[in-house]
Amino acid sequence: MTHTPREIVTTVALGLPAVLGAGVFAGFAPAAGLAGWWLLPALAVSALAALCSAFSTADQSRAYPDAAGGYGYVRAQLGVVPARLTASAHLLGRCAMGAAIALMFGAYVVPDQPVVGALALLLATALFGAAGFRFTTGVSVAVSLVVLGVLALVVASSFSIPPVPSAGEAGTPDEIVGVAGLMFTAFAGFERVTAPHRGERLHPVAVLKFAIPILIGLSFVVCLAVGAGVLRQLGSARLALSPAPLRDALVAADASALVPLVQIGAAVAGVAALHFVLASAHRTLTGLTEDGDLPTRLRPAALTAVVVAATAVALVVMPFATALGVAACSTLFYYAFTNASARILLQNDRTWPMRTACLGLGLSVLLAMSLPIPALLVSMAGVGAGTGIVSLSASLRGRRSATRPRTPRA
Repeated sequence: MTHTPREIVTTVALGLPAVLGAGVFAGFAPAAGLAGWWLLPALAVSALAALCSAFSTADQSRAYPDAAGGYGYVRAQLGVVPARLTASAHLLGRCAMGAAIALMFGAYVVPDQPVVGALALLLATALFGAAGFRFTTGVSVAVSLVVLGVLALVVASSFSIPPVPSAGEAGTPDEIVGVAGLMFTAFAGFERVTAPHRGERLHPVAVLKFAIPILIGLSFVVCLAVGAGVLRQLGSARLALSPAPLRDALVAADASALVPLVQIGAAVAGVAALHFVLASAHRTLTGLTEDGDLPTRLRPAALTAVVVAATAVALVVMPFATALGVAACSTLFYYAFTNASARILLQNDRTWPMRTACLGLGLSVLLAMSLPIPALLVSMAGVGAGTGIVSLSASLRGRRSATRPRTPRA
């Protein structure tokens, strides 16, 4: 069966709003502080890790269409304990990513009170989701066009006039692998198309063969262009200190009149990316309750409240750079397990070769372990604590079931 270019384009457009979030709007600042101009080649490593992980999730979604994302795939392939580790890493990564997205929104739209703006975005997005709002194909296309248009204006403005000479350069090439891990967050929304939620249409394999490389490739080109533009206009030292790099690049390029457009783009991208993050975390929590790892009496509204509350705590206690680092590290741990699970899929369940899953596994571990020490420590502690809580909950539920008196047979 052949598929038209329109189907491929719409599939890519569905994924872009989930991808173009905090990474492209604000991730270049902490990345520049670590590696300076070396963050540009680091983006290629990030994109390669994302591409391999996208292949793995697409294959597993086809093999286990009703599973709760990576947690469900790992539980089916590797067992209960790895699945609980996967779920904990995913939930921590989603909450930290939600915090980073919300803080990005606050820095651009409410710069005087960024935390208040972040909390407002989180609450509004959660209410939209609870009311049943969904990003349909039409809405996703509109969001993609708005965000890409704004980013194109930033790139054009950044290259339109010579920059002011910079006082110095930040970063070192020694941090290129760590920056590649940090900027993985600029690609991590691909599951919007590779692993649709229950009730959503699975994309045909023939479409995904083109859509996945195009989605990751287009995201890479966009990030590369924006990163080069803001680095040129601000220099790595000024960029490393900027809470809103795209806005500051426009001001430096004497294009302050375009700042309101960037604020609109940041708001649209923030709502779209945060909606996906919250839905993704809710999916994993639902899988944990269905499998008995969490109390089965928890209702969807309670699960949403748990995600929102955890994200709110993360954005209050963590600055943007820390939140982005924890999001990157935890998400890479999650994809390490997901790629490990994909390695043992049967040949009939594969679209892409096993080597891509092996490469994805190796890159995920390497990038996660190369991230800044604070992000790595918080992630490891969070994953360990989350796994312990889930295991304790499952153990208590098992004991209650064992001690519950049985109804005598008639």
